Amino acid sequence: MARGDQIYVMRPLLGISGVYEHHGIDCGDGTVIHYSKAEPIATVRQTPWATFTLGQPIFVKHPPTSYIPDVVVQRAESRLGEQKYNLISNNCEHFANWCKTGLNHSAQVESYGLSGLTIGAYDSDKLVEEAARTGDVTQAIALFRQAHQNIAIAHAQLQAQYDHEQKEVQSWHRVALATLKKGEEGWTRSALERKVKHKKRAAELKAQLDELTVLRDNLDHNSSILEQRQNSP
Repeated sequence: MARGDQIYVMRPLLGISGVYEHHGIDCGDGTVIHYSKAEPIATVRQTPWATFTLGQPIFVKHPPTSYIPDVVVQRAESRLGEQKYNLISNNCEHFANWCKTGLNHSAQVESYGLSGLTIGAYDSDKLVEEAARTGDVTQAIALFRQAHQNIAIAHAQLQAQYDHEQKEVQSWHRVALATLKKGEEGWTRSALERKVKHKKRAAELKAQLDELTVLRDNLDHNSSILEQRQNSP
């Protein structure tokens, strides 16, 4: 690891280790700039390594092209104090990739099929302001409705995957109990490993579902504001 490196650690969720990647920028002085989700609100902060890693191994991401180290750190420093975290459009990986390469990109979001959701929670706030300024409320409402539809589709897809993983967890749990009763320790161990694998995947999906629910609620709230303005005399 060196100054300007894009680094990440595997963070746990619901007591399951290694569920998702948490990205940041190595400042080269024992600190990391990253989107910290510590209370009360997610903020771009410069923290000691220990705060970033939480005792987990560190990995380095090596993009094909990137800025020189000093520029990477300067870009990260330019966003210190920012509080615009959004799962879909501005998460910790988006931030680190932007600092390193200039591209606002998250492979994790794409892996869940969520990259098509073009209006995030923060963006929806800006859209309300823009509609109020320009008076183009009708178009803004249409965009909100499209975003809501996209979220509903993504939520349904993730829910189906989550339900499948939960069934797999229960199935392999039953297999583990059955083989344990028969004294087949090798098969029991194998069944438990598969149970943990599916449980980890279910935890990942549950986190995404919860984030989508928050995003949907935010969109609904802002859409309601616009519709009230449209209907007001």
